[in-house]
Amino acid sequence: MNTKHKIMDYSNFPIFQNISAASMERMLACFHVRQCTYAAGSAVREYGDGGKEVGIITDGTADLVRIDYGGTRTILEHLETGSIFGEVLAFTVQTGDSISVVTEGGCRVMYMDYDHIMKRCENACRHHSQLVQNLFQLVTEQMQQMGQRVEVLSRRSIREKLLCYFAIHAKNGAFTLPFTLSALADYIGSDRSAMMRELRKLRQEGLVQVDGRQVTLALQRQAG
Repeated sequence: MNTKHKIMDYSNFPIFQNISAASMERMLACFHVRQCTYAAGSAVREYGDGGKEVGIITDGTADLVRIDYGGTRTILEHLETGSIFGEVLAFTVQTGDSISVVTEGGCRVMYMDYDHIMKRCENACRHHSQLVQNLFQLVTEQMQQMGQRVEVLSRRSIREKLLCYFAIHAKNGAFTLPFTLSALADYIGSDRSAMMRELRKLRQEGLVQVDGRQVTLALQRQAG
């Protein structure tokens, strides 16, 4: 893990929206930001340790993963480049399950101290206030995504879960899966072999086409 910080262009990241490059560079120095590089399959953060940092995926992707007492693995959230995570933003571990952020491939993460972000800046810097506003907006969006996740998990059968997930994401009839089919099974909370059987049936019925990670859903069909 490399913790050397390097100033890069993060202007396209949602958390830094409407913050100039010059203001961003001053802010990152003021916040004592640290940046770490992780290998594929690394546990970036274990929830439950009381950490009070906001993590920002600056390169690569990762998954927020829960492993219960029985060893069942469930993907709670998929994190793309520019996504944020942090125990202080959403999760507290109370059930004894293991919750962690795990990288897919190589991944780079920027860490910012949550208390420093939320502490009122003595100079009333506009970019600091903008960062806090952006952070709250992102947390709101995460909650909306969690609502969609609950909608998928509330479906009784694997078939219904698949169709619901596809309908949510295939806004124009097609979309690209953000992860592998194995990860999709973890995401909808089902056995991979059972999910693949249902997916094969959906393809045979002409309801879904899957080519690699590209999914096309028959427009006349809606998730039930």
